[in-house]
Amino acid sequence: MQAIDTKLVLRALGPIWSTKPETANRVRGRVEAILDWAAASEYREDNNNPARWRGHLDKLLPKLSRIRQIKHHAALPYAEVASFCGALRKQDGNAARALEFLILTAARTSEVIGARREEIDTDQALWTIPAERIKGGKEHRVPLSPRALAILKFMMQQGAGEFVFPGRKKGKPLSNMAFLALLKRMGRDDLTAHGFRSTFRDWTAEQTNYPAEVAEMALAHAVSDKVEAAYRRGDLVDKRRRLMNDWASHCVAFRPPRRVVDIAGLGGQKKLVG
Repeated sequence: MQAIDTKLVLRALGPIWSTKPETANRVRGRVEAILDWAAASEYREDNNNPARWRGHLDKLLPKLSRIRQIKHHAALPYAEVASFCGALRKQDGNAARALEFLILTAARTSEVIGARREEIDTDQALWTIPAERIKGGKEHRVPLSPRALAILKFMMQQGAGEFVFPGRKKGKPLSNMAFLALLKRMGRDDLTAHGFRSTFRDWTAEQTNYPAEVAEMALAHAVSDKVEAAYRRGDLVDKRRRLMNDWASHCVAFRPPRRVVDIAGLGGQKKLVG
């Protein structure tokens, strides 16, 4: 513990500070907490924590706010979404179905991979994400386009587990790295799953006449109290349903799946066709 100094901290953080700033900052915070504990427990004689940000590393590393301004989540131009979704539908596996669902709903990665069966109302074509799973801390209702609903129904027919998009481990959802791995397999590691939210927002602003408030609510972004009072009635679910249907039409010319094909023999792996 005593041997850990500023040079070692910088050696650990330097390679990821600009490329993975959120991860780097979490690592820095954890190192700082561990070294604080070590000092309090007398495992370190020096109380000057080499992982401290304020008044120390902030003089040696660029501010994260500056990095975020430069490095946005890689987003696909909206003109290329339909082509990408076509390629995505040719991919096998739960991650591919989940990523297409993420694109169609403009949801966050954590919201999609954590989706539970109990949150889905197939009769109303509505996905209700509870407040504890939403970044803004408010329950969020997501109207489902026909294609998004078809994906959910397909996934829910595959098993009886808790999660709509199960991972490889029994009882666990997809890993939060599943989309990155999928994009890499597709040769599109220039993109991020989160970037599709920006794609959706750009398309809404530049290609539609929907009010900005409708798009912001579709993204589960916080809006001002004044806007809440004027627009929040019924959380605009009907307007958002039209928006999400239009977005789905942009992403894919939807056709109901013609059949579910057993591609590995009776009881084997099934694939959504159409």
